[in-house]
Amino acid sequence: MTISTFDTDALAVASTISEALAKPGMDPTQPPRDQRTLSQSLAGGAAGMALLHITRAHTGHGDPATADTWLRLAAAGPVSAADNANLFFGAPTLAYLLHIASERTPAYQGALAKLDDAVVAITTRRLTDAHRRIDNGEALLMREFDLIHGLVGLGVHLLRRHPDHDVTRDVLAYLVRLTEPKGGTAGLPSWWMPTGPSGQSDQDFPDGHGNFGLSHGIAGVLALLSLSVIRGAAVPGVVDAIGRICAWTDQWLQCSDGAAWWPGLITLDQHHIRRIDPILRPRPSWCYGIAGAARAQQLAGLALRDARRQELAEEAILAVFKDPDQLDRLDGPGLCHGTAGLLQSAWRIAADALTPSNIHAELPQLTRHLIEQLARSDTEPELMDGTAGAALTLHSVATGVVPDWDAFLLLS
Repeated sequence: MTISTFDTDALAVASTISEALAKPGMDPTQPPRDQRTLSQSLAGGAAGMALLHITRAHTGHGDPATADTWLRLAAAGPVSAADNANLFFGAPTLAYLLHIASERTPAYQGALAKLDDAVVAITTRRLTDAHRRIDNGEALLMREFDLIHGLVGLGVHLLRRHPDHDVTRDVLAYLVRLTEPKGGTAGLPSWWMPTGPSGQSDQDFPDGHGNFGLSHGIAGVLALLSLSVIRGAAVPGVVDAIGRICAWTDQWLQCSDGAAWWPGLITLDQHHIRRIDPILRPRPSWCYGIAGAARAQQLAGLALRDARRQELAEEAILAVFKDPDQLDRLDGPGLCHGTAGLLQSAWRIAADALTPSNIHAELPQLTRHLIEQLARSDTEPELMDGTAGAALTLHSVATGVVPDWDAFLLLS
């Protein structure tokens, strides 16, 4: 569905940004600032730019040659299939991109087949380590399971690329096992982590934390398992696992000024007192806020055929639009922490909503807000926190007919 009032402006801004990013300015011979800026990084490298141009080419708004240029740059140099490879970096990233690109360009199929083997090998290795950890009764580490670094992210690609493959079923079965209760943990869920929210030891989180986020927490597991049910690729125990996660998130559902929300994370002290201070309500972002949480809850509602859960997700996202203070908390125009992430999430929620008109009516205002943010901000040209991701979101709401580029965000 298009946004009739602002779709022309949104498409024009998306086109202007994309045209400015058409010609690679990065030099693969120069050392990157960090892993995020390596060419094969989806978050900040050429791989993210390739996704922008692949999507535009698919909808007839971009040049396939531009997409190919960025894909070649993303694959320049050795492609990682090591322990640092994940949905956002290395061979799985390129496989994700080529799977989308190959729908229109069959010439990519040969390279994609080679990447398939690498992704299966990476995933199998990671699954072996994960099950060994569970067997040994060791604590969960964020990099084992989360969307950004772990098996949820690998599962996102595999569910789309190979829904019937044994390794896809194995990832889903691992996530089911991850949610199973374990004894001797004082009522803590099995996905409680001994670290801080960075995934590292943190003196501010001496007893670890429970993470609700879509990017690094249990909402990512909830969304992926729910998608497996929706797509008819579920494995035994998936519905029970979804129910266990929902029971925990329901327990921590908050209400402030009539608005429903979930915390981004909780500490052990908060777990003991069963209370979250309203001041700790997270900003309405994709990564830890209501944008991602509401979409995960909606997907769970669709998977369980739970209309009340779907309604709650819709009500929660609508409440943000009614609260200017919440919108002002968004950190810039980006997908991860900013307005683009909220807009893309809301657009997806509207597409599956029981009452879509309520949410669609609010999208033009948020679209205008994003356009204004882009006009006055000096944002990096990258996918997750920069202009490329904002352009993709504006392209989505303006055209209404795009490939599911946002699957890496677990929105589709």
